[in-house]
Amino acid sequence: MKILHIDSSALGDASVSRKLSAATVARLREEHAGASVTYHDLAAEALPHVTGALLQIIRGPRDAGQPVAPELAQQAAYSETLLQELLDTDVLVLGAPMYNFSVPSTLKAWLDRVLVAGRTFSYSAAGPKGLVLGKRVIIVSSRGSAMSGAPYEIALDHQEAYMKAVFGFIGVTDLTIVRAEGLAMGEAAHRGAVDGALSQVASLKAA
Repeated sequence: MKILHIDSSALGDASVSRKLSAATVARLREEHAGASVTYHDLAAEALPHVTGALLQIIRGPRDAGQPVAPELAQQAAYSETLLQELLDTDVLVLGAPMYNFSVPSTLKAWLDRVLVAGRTFSYSAAGPKGLVLGKRVIIVSSRGSAMSGAPYEIALDHQEAYMKAVFGFIGVTDLTIVRAEGLAMGEAAHRGAVDGALSQVASLKAA
């Protein structure tokens, strides 16, 4: 089994999503001791946001005779590495905390490199088609407020709803959300949210 583990919280050791994503990977490895894990810390790695020039290369095709600046070529090569990691993995464990009703911009920068027409999805006269098949995705969601249920979930959730839309669009059908919410609503609520999420992790099926 190949596991791709990605964290995006900027809070370091104080991050709940990091704690839960690590516990999730540990849970998977309990039954797959030989699993390989590729890890990215999108806060520490400072992945730059895409530019128009980079998008032209990522999306291709381009004029083979057109010169490319060395830094841009390096960024394009790394973007290809990130995309290939997603295509090669069996399970993606993605720490995706809610920041101002959405996901961290660093996570969006990663998504902009792996959501590529012709690679992870395609367009045709029949409409879009997801190309990332047979993958399992576990979204580790952390939220300061309690967002589940109307009216907040409908009006303000551009985090979990966005993740579901993104991965559904590229063909992922096996998606689980491990959620800890209400983390900023007092010590008892914080402890209860973390304990509840850890209980959910413990009950995850490793296969």
